[in-house]
Amino acid sequence: MKHLVALSFIFIHFYLHFSFIFFSTRYTLRAFGGFPPLFFQNWVVHSIKVKLLMLKQRTIKQSVHAIGIGVHSGEKVRMTLRPAEANTGITFVRSDLNTVHNQVPALADYVADTTLSTSIADGSIQVATVEHVMSALWGLGIDNLLIELSSEEVPIMDGSAAPFINMINSVGIVEQPAQKQFLRITREVKVTQGDAFALLKPYAGFKAGYTFVADHQVYDRYPKHVSIDFSSTSYVDDLSGARSFGLIDELPHAHAINKCLGSSLENAVGIDSSGVLNEGGLRYRDEFVKHKVLDAIGDLFLLGRPILGEFVGHMSGHALNNKLARAVLRCDDAWDTVGYSIAGPGRSRPILHPEASSAV
Repeated sequence: MKHLVALSFIFIHFYLHFSFIFFSTRYTLRAFGGFPPLFFQNWVVHSIKVKLLMLKQRTIKQSVHAIGIGVHSGEKVRMTLRPAEANTGITFVRSDLNTVHNQVPALADYVADTTLSTSIADGSIQVATVEHVMSALWGLGIDNLLIELSSEEVPIMDGSAAPFINMINSVGIVEQPAQKQFLRITREVKVTQGDAFALLKPYAGFKAGYTFVADHQVYDRYPKHVSIDFSSTSYVDDLSGARSFGLIDELPHAHAINKCLGSSLENAVGIDSSGVLNEGGLRYRDEFVKHKVLDAIGDLFLLGRPILGEFVGHMSGHALNNKLARAVLRCDDAWDTVGYSIAGPGRSRPILHPEASSAV
């Protein structure tokens, strides 16, 4: 009998306790999924989903290499891409230099020359023509990588970002146990040079627009403006194949300043008064203006993380792109650093990147 009385008191105690919790919180909990047990389950599931859907940093699964020539130096170069630890960024390594210091971080503050390409340097350590490989890394969502070079210049390959994409896809991409960081533009930043300008402004994702201005009968046959929203357009499919281009008549001047010494129809689109000289013509009807976007993406990825914002360029090139990047970094109120979760209704990836596997 004593046991029954004790059990009755215990039952009444717990009944009153949980009744109080239920009646005092039922309206609050209703918004989150119902009664306390269901609410607790939903909270746990939601927490797990947020963790799983938080965009993570990426590197490559294993090393891969290629051999090519520098478009400006004309020299043969071996390039090796190696995985890098989370939060280390993109770093170029001059393996041909027998010195203690042989690395240059892929950052806008290290840009040393923008004549017909973007080159970076740290003291006497120089790396030339980084924009195409940097653009490819942005297109695949790579955050951390070591890029070893046996010479000063990144190989030009076919003049586009596609060969670098293929190199990385041949070994695969791996997610790392660290949150991906974005540079979110919070107000417009604009730089100008004569009639040319480049700007970044707030946008929920990444969008790039460019207007190509060139008074030439061949250029006039093709589109000179493009605007691409990369949350819905594939960089790999729709942009990475756009090649460098130039007028054959301009080559003597470039050679006179030791530029384009390795240029050919195998790594650029050549143009004369009659039209495009390459067998097969253009890869895209708007290939000229798309290559300008490809370059701008590579130049702006030197900010150290992908941008959440909109880029607009008008007649801009490597010099103005770097001027814009440095202007952004000087304006603390124009940007912040954020992670990104795709949990929640209507929440999609801000940039359409290929899938990656999880780190083992």
